[in-house]
Amino acid sequence: MRYSIFSLLRQALTGHQGWAPAWRDAAPKPAYEVIIVGGGGHGLSTAHYLAKVHGITDVAVLEKGFIGLGNAGRNTTIIRSNYLLPGNNPFYELSMKLWEGLEQDLNYNTMVSQRGVLNLYHSDAQRDSYVRRGNAMRMHGVDAELLDARDVRRMLPFLDFGNARFPIQGGLLQPRGGTARHDAVVWGYARAASGRGVDIVQNCEVTGFLWEGGRVAGVRTSRGDIRARKIGMAVAGNTSTVAHMAGLRLPIESHVLQAFVSEAIKPLVPCVVTYGAGHFYVSQSDKGGLVFGGNIDGYNSYAQRGNLPTVEDVCESGMALMPAIGRVRVLRSWGGIMDMSMDGSPIIDRTPVAGLYLNGGWCYGGFKATPASGYCFAHLLARDEPHEVARALRLDRFAAGRLLDEKGQGPQPNLH
Repeated sequence: MRYSIFSLLRQALTGHQGWAPAWRDAAPKPAYEVIIVGGGGHGLSTAHYLAKVHGITDVAVLEKGFIGLGNAGRNTTIIRSNYLLPGNNPFYELSMKLWEGLEQDLNYNTMVSQRGVLNLYHSDAQRDSYVRRGNAMRMHGVDAELLDARDVRRMLPFLDFGNARFPIQGGLLQPRGGTARHDAVVWGYARAASGRGVDIVQNCEVTGFLWEGGRVAGVRTSRGDIRARKIGMAVAGNTSTVAHMAGLRLPIESHVLQAFVSEAIKPLVPCVVTYGAGHFYVSQSDKGGLVFGGNIDGYNSYAQRGNLPTVEDVCESGMALMPAIGRVRVLRSWGGIMDMSMDGSPIIDRTPVAGLYLNGGWCYGGFKATPASGYCFAHLLARDEPHEVARALRLDRFAAGRLLDEKGQGPQPNLH
């Protein structure tokens, strides 16, 4: 069923009794051409582009629980492509372009809102750094505008411009950045992939791999063995755990990242704002709640919950940036498991194990990368060669010294 104003009118006249399920909750078949482990945004987008772009529909997406209950539903929904390095910038710009046409592509309202992303700077050195980043973005055809304090004040008059330690001097704005509805993205990709014949298998946990002639030939699951010619991993914070089942040790650590939402207030924050004097970012949802977050908790963890000192640190940064929110109540928080790579950039590549492919190491950038991640991973699975914009995202770059250290933090996953 195609969603449109006409289908909505038809259903309205019949009491909305004729809506079909958005996707098929399929039972697993004994074998597929491609199995994708992980039913989040990256796995589902990979399945969609495998079917749509490459015509490969004999695909199963295996999810240990229900789709969208992992990191896809545990983030702050920001989309942007304001990256510096040549290995990252074209990739995230491809993602931005796919975001801009996603609702038409999927025939689903993913609530993409290009309200802008503003990164504030508080010193001359930070301004110079943002000038460099903005110029690099423009050289790759990405929109970037450098704002001074007066420009920022016109946009966000409620910020603490007079902060003695961290005065706001300006910001780097990407007008095309913004937000999207995380669960709607998952549902949209699931619906589109299912409509092209992909099997979405929920409550199907992968517990091991099947082997044949020194290569993986399938997976062992809680719903039985399933064979496949190619297997792609897209399991976010559980990447190291699943890879370990295949005898792989990856340059990835898992950390918890907390996010928060406040009670609903009147429209206040018109764009996404990041604090240059501390890791804090905030936007306002359509329901009126402030959605915000900060740094990872800083220690290895597979828990979807964090510690109170990080909560305090994030809230202190919010107060330093915008004291007006001091009496706003925080309603809830959640944690996602980040697969932090050694240089802070992702990996889309074949693994040393024949038949096994890797999509991981997304650090903080997983949600914004969802469309391009699936597009490039589908290209790799279908053609056994990297997509042009993902050639730098190889697994062997750590051994070869071709790192993509966007933040310049060195081999410190917890600092990226």
